Amino acid sequence: MDIAKSVKELRESTGMSRKEFSEHTGIPVRTLEDWEAGRRTPPDYVPRLLAYQIKFEGIFAEKKKAKNKIDIITDPDGNKIVLINDILFKSRRSINWDDIEQILMHYIGEYYEIAETAEKVYIGSDFPDEFTHSKYTKAIRGANEKAKANVINAIGELIQISDKKAEFPDYGNRHGNKAKNGWYRYDTRFGIPVYSEVGEIERYNIFRARMLVRCDANGKLFLYDIVQIKKETSTPLE
Repeated sequence: MDIAKSVKELRESTGMSRKEFSEHTGIPVRTLEDWEAGRRTPPDYVPRLLAYQIKFEGIFAEKKKAKNKIDIITDPDGNKIVLINDILFKSRRSINWDDIEQILMHYIGEYYEIAETAEKVYIGSDFPDEFTHSKYTKAIRGANEKAKANVINAIGELIQISDKKAEFPDYGNRHGNKAKNGWYRYDTRFGIPVYSEVGEIERYNIFRARMLVRCDANGKLFLYDIVQIKKETSTPLE
């Protein structure tokens, strides 16, 4: 039995990132990385112990439940849309971006593949801060601010459906060390539910957004921010 492969399959069955799995099991993130990459071999009992813990804590059921809150659909024009079926920020109260930054920390070290190009886009340590405290985030208000705050549980899906890759200028070489091989932008779309007075979903407002991606000295792509969020003027999805 390939023990390292078994550990990875167990983690992936929960839908958890390495960081989340580490927090639930107590296994250091670096150890999980080494096991899954085959750099180190875990003891024989580890897969059995993890399988028992996953079953006992109901981790799989909880992550599956959370996953059902996000769907990917195709509109009549063939464009993919990420539907976020349950949003975190429904009221008109101000959004605490510091809290959102902490939530985004769980993505660090993960990667997601763009379906159209098969490119892997990683989440680096700079993403949570840039997403929550960039000049763009500080400037947006109203529906666009609320929309950006509510995509945080669908980062992977937004990357997956992104398209229309194009080079993006690095004005003034401000981020040269982080993007030795340049900057790119990708387009993505998502839907935010509009609720009735009794709390039922009436329709979805569809938004377009642009993902900024940096390419480091090793050629790896890293998500940097999600900007230019704008509600489409067409009829909302019902």
